[in-house]
Amino acid sequence: MTEGTGAAEGAARLVLGVDTCGPSGSVALARLDGESMELLGQIELAGKTYSATLVTAVGALLSKAGAKVGQLWAIAVTSGPGSFTGVRVGLGAVKGLAEPGAIPVVAVSRLAVLARKAGTESAALDAHRHEVFVRVAGEGANGREVLAGRAELETITPVPERVATCDDAAEKLLQAAWPHVELARGFAPQASDAIELAAAKIRAKEFADLALLDGHYLRRPDAEIFGEPLHAMARRA
Repeated sequence: MTEGTGAAEGAARLVLGVDTCGPSGSVALARLDGESMELLGQIELAGKTYSATLVTAVGALLSKAGAKVGQLWAIAVTSGPGSFTGVRVGLGAVKGLAEPGAIPVVAVSRLAVLARKAGTESAALDAHRHEVFVRVAGEGANGREVLAGRAELETITPVPERVATCDDAAEKLLQAAWPHVELARGFAPQASDAIELAAAKIRAKEFADLALLDGHYLRRPDAEIFGEPLHAMARRA
C-alpha cells in the first residue's frame, strides 16, 4: 500500500466511484465529511457501452458539482470479479484519471460490496456457464473468493448461514447446492456502494499502488479459454 498526495487534501473531500464489473455499471461522486458521506450524484451506465460512456459520465458528474478531476481526494473502483472487458475498461479509465494528478485509488471487491449492503459476510454473483463468483468467510479482508459451479459449491465448508445475492441465476444455483442457506436478495452493487466500502481505507490513506493494481477476475478471459482447443489443433497439424 502507498499513500497518495491527491490535490484535494484540504476542504473538498470529493471521492469518485467507478463500477463497471456487472451487466450494467455506474459512476458516482460523493463528499466525505468526517465519518459521514454525502452522495452528490450517480449515473448508471448501460452494459457493453463502458468504453464509450464512462469518461463522459465522470465529466458530467464533476461539472454538475462544479469540480475538476484534480480536485478529487480519491477514487474508489470495483476491481472485480465480473466481466473481463468491463473490469479492464474500468481500471484503465481510473488509472488514466488518477496518474496525471497523483490521485489516490482504493480498489474493492464487488462481492465485498454486495455483502456489506446486505450485512453479511458472504455473497454470490452470476458468473454465467452455470457458475457463480462466491465470497465466503475466510482469511483476508475480502474473505475467500472463488469461481464455483454446483459441484464446487458442495465441497465448500463450512457452508455460510446467509449469503447476499442480486440476480436470479446465482440464487437458483445456491438454492440447489446449499438448500438450507438463507439468501439475502438485494439490488446490484453500485459505484456509491463502492465508495461507502472504501471510505475507511480512504480516510486511513491506505491506497493501492497503481503500478500493481490489476483486475480481480477469478477466471481467464473467453478468448484464452476457447482459444486453447484451436492452439492444440494447430500444434497437432
